[in-house]
Amino acid sequence: MTTIDSVLRRALDDRSGDLILTLDPAFQGLPDTAHGGSVLAAFDALAELGLPREVRGVYRKRVPLGVPLALKRVHVDAALECHLLGPDGTLLVDGRVAPVADGGHHAPGPLLGHASNRPAVGRFTRVTPGNAQKQRVSKGARSAVAAHPLPVSRACFACGVDNELGLRVQLEFDDAEVRGTWKPHEAFRTAGGTLTTAALTTLCDEAAFWIGALATGEAGMTTDLAVTLHRAVPFGEALTVTGARAAARPQADPRYWDTGVAARTAGGVLVASARITFVAVRGAARALVRGMLAVNDPSVVARVFPAYAR
Repeated sequence: MTTIDSVLRRALDDRSGDLILTLDPAFQGLPDTAHGGSVLAAFDALAELGLPREVRGVYRKRVPLGVPLALKRVHVDAALECHLLGPDGTLLVDGRVAPVADGGHHAPGPLLGHASNRPAVGRFTRVTPGNAQKQRVSKGARSAVAAHPLPVSRACFACGVDNELGLRVQLEFDDAEVRGTWKPHEAFRTAGGTLTTAALTTLCDEAAFWIGALATGEAGMTTDLAVTLHRAVPFGEALTVTGARAAARPQADPRYWDTGVAARTAGGVLVASARITFVAVRGAARALVRGMLAVNDPSVVARVFPAYAR
């Protein structure tokens, strides 16, 4: 049977003497772009480190699918540093996988602290809060108000309803948080009987994207991803991913929002935590919404992107 791990192994090829990463179209995030969680999983597969460990990536440009990309790697002490290059040699992603001292939930320092380290997202005007952000955001416990489903797509590795290899997760939100409970299917089982890394990195990345979209009313991309993998997850356990909306904070450049996300078992055991930066790209939601309206009720899309789904 085809598994996520087997597809990732095929994506990595060093037969020419140089390491090449060619991501399968099943790993799509935004249209024609690799999901951030899948790229982190590729870095993690190369590192082969024990737990707990942190997998990080700074996404500078879009990572294409089905295109051979040079992947440079170097060991620095106990860590593995990765540099993913485009066909023209342009740096797409800086990555790092390293052991962490303990399994506690911690907040890594920002990789995007200086403007020169930020991804090339083009020239965009200042992002102002949309109607989605102006909804009441609770700082306390979850609201008693019914949660709203977040939009899904056809092909996304995380939420795509037609992606047979993907998670097909349905996230939701209320005034307090973005959340979703997901139970893995067989493709996410490793040879050792545990849950594959790609599930955890993708769940965290997907939740962070929607926290940022709700905060700004805009689509965009996650740029600085840092996911700590705390412990192995026996295959078959349901996981719940959550991210508090009130905890999301804009940087000095208000396009950039820092988010915090955690994934836990049904028993409340923390298995992954993440600090992920979302950058809003004004107007990017326009094309995204067109595709979403084909598979979602218009009201579902309008709650997140009110300026684009009228």
